[in-house]
Amino acid sequence: MALAQARSAVTASDVKRQAVSCGFDLCGIAPADDLPELSFYREWLDAGYAGEMGYLERSAERRRDVRQVLPDARSVIVFGTTYNTDQPYSIESADTSEAAIARYAWGDDYHVVIQVRLERMLSWLREVAGEGFAGRAYVDTGPVQERVYAQHAGLGWIGKNTCVIHPELGSWIFLSEIITNLPLETDSPGLDRCGTCTLCLEACPTGALTAPHALDARRCLSYLTIEIKGDIPVALRDDIGRHAYGCDICQEVCPYNAAPAITGDAAFAARSGLDRPGLLELWRRSDDDLRALLKGSAMKRAGVRRLRRNLAVTIGNSGDASAIEDLEARHAPTCEDPVVVSHAAWAVVKLRG
Repeated sequence: MALAQARSAVTASDVKRQAVSCGFDLCGIAPADDLPELSFYREWLDAGYAGEMGYLERSAERRRDVRQVLPDARSVIVFGTTYNTDQPYSIESADTSEAAIARYAWGDDYHVVIQVRLERMLSWLREVAGEGFAGRAYVDTGPVQERVYAQHAGLGWIGKNTCVIHPELGSWIFLSEIITNLPLETDSPGLDRCGTCTLCLEACPTGALTAPHALDARRCLSYLTIEIKGDIPVALRDDIGRHAYGCDICQEVCPYNAAPAITGDAAFAARSGLDRPGLLELWRRSDDDLRALLKGSAMKRAGVRRLRRNLAVTIGNSGDASAIEDLEARHAPTCEDPVVVSHAAWAVVKLRG
């Protein structure tokens, strides 16, 4: 079947029905055009907000337009997958001995889970579109400004906290997309509904949200606990609080997440060892135990050494002076790592007052 025939054989409605059958909660279609919001990315990089994430600069040209990825692209099919589980928000707990871990990392690695679903979509598209079909699928890691396309696909709008917010499902959504040469009917863009609300800007503990829709990643707790491979800046360690991996505060305070959708997907259910674990409980685990805990999780990307570094800082912030003995014990190989040692020493000094 020629691609011209496929235009009539594959409709946007067909695509959306298939998306539901593949396990996606949302599906919309954006044009593969030179959208005005795409230019903001260059400005963000030039402001230095990417910090040590050099890969974002290296892929800047490809991220400028999806046609850098697929030259004959006509449409971007954007998918949304909810991952929120029915458990308390981190801001609801004042327990400084409890580790705060970003909600997205509690269950199985979403890259793997969603990639399987995307491959099913691609297989279906190849079958129904036939000869001449081309498509590229990405889950978060591709050179695509997915939030821009999600907004233009009608999945929501880019909020002041820089997350895509759906008016009914909230912002606990994994985005993924298929760039294709199929000329599908596009959706109307999502309209900004943040209004005068600035709760996310006010709640950010480090002031990383410098203005509405502007995130200085260098100050973001997610960047500090996940992306930085070396030392966490001393000036920002107090603000990390008990956040051992990532941060959800700017989403938790959002009014659209006051009663968000709850996923029934078992893949995103919290693992027992990641369901509000104690900081010392995690610290006392062996390296092998931590590796087993992180296996198959999105947290594996940062690895045990960075997690151990983060735990040292959070234990230092806990105020629990009885933890000094644990911090000084160096019971596992990663505890001997120079970066971990220096952060543990900082924590000990803080706990001793």
